[in-house]
Amino acid sequence: MASRESEITDYFAKARQLDAKDFPIGIGDDMAQMNLALDSELLITTDMLLDGTHFDTSLHSLEEIAYKSMAVNLSDCAAMATLPFAAVVSVALPRSFSGEDLKELHSGILKAADMFGCSLIGGDITSWQDEAGRLAVNIAMLSKRGNSYPVKRSTAQVGDIVCVTGDLGGSLSGSHLSFVPRVKEALRLTELAKINSMMDISDGLGSDIRHICRLSGVGAILDAQAIPISSAAKESANPLESALCDGEDFELLFTVSPEEFEKLEEKWDLPVNITAIGRITKDEAIEIVGIDGNKSPLVAYGYDHLRGKD
Repeated sequence: MASRESEITDYFAKARQLDAKDFPIGIGDDMAQMNLALDSELLITTDMLLDGTHFDTSLHSLEEIAYKSMAVNLSDCAAMATLPFAAVVSVALPRSFSGEDLKELHSGILKAADMFGCSLIGGDITSWQDEAGRLAVNIAMLSKRGNSYPVKRSTAQVGDIVCVTGDLGGSLSGSHLSFVPRVKEALRLTELAKINSMMDISDGLGSDIRHICRLSGVGAILDAQAIPISSAAKESANPLESALCDGEDFELLFTVSPEEFEKLEEKWDLPVNITAIGRITKDEAIEIVGIDGNKSPLVAYGYDHLRGKD
């Protein structure tokens, strides 16, 4: 008689047939094999999402949780303008989890993956040995080079325009569970212009602009009035603070020369807006021009994974 894990593994394998040309060994073995062309590039990322930190199983459906788990990894592909290719999913389950629960997780993962043709090729299932066990989902994502070089955080140039896609803030109103990763937008950006640096906004604009500046050895000055604020953030007590530090917007934060930005403004043809919100400076200080027109240091707040929100 097959074990429960084997039954679920068989279910997953039958639910989505993999292309044997690309994946000679798929779901069911200890490892999955991928065929790659000679001299091709492969990029990998992984994110672990935890019950009580990134989602709440008492509030959110298993499909929402699984969708987000996959989407945050797809967003990492967008952050470097690469093409999602394949994913491996590992889960740590509460003992109360049923086979139907696991199928619902699987459905949410495929919902996100299918938007970008990303194949689920395997993973691991385990469970806690005590009643207090909570759900954890870990995904390793593989991606290929897009239509340009993979864009790094560490290559911002003095004089660059600082830009974002979409609107920022208010993610806890629900967008942190349902956002669409900006994979298409990233690929279009690199098709139309030379993007000098880029990342996705996961910890909040106020924190993530610091990552780019620190790694690039530059500074930045942002214009508060230019920052696009979401309708949900506008309902908060401090909309600008919400846009700067709520986090989990999963929009793109990128820098581009003024000349290349002109090309983007002229040729940009996707429905998601791109907005210039500041510039990269030689001085390593990170500042913001407030709505009142006064310049001040940008307070380093946002989400820190080892400490929580500052």
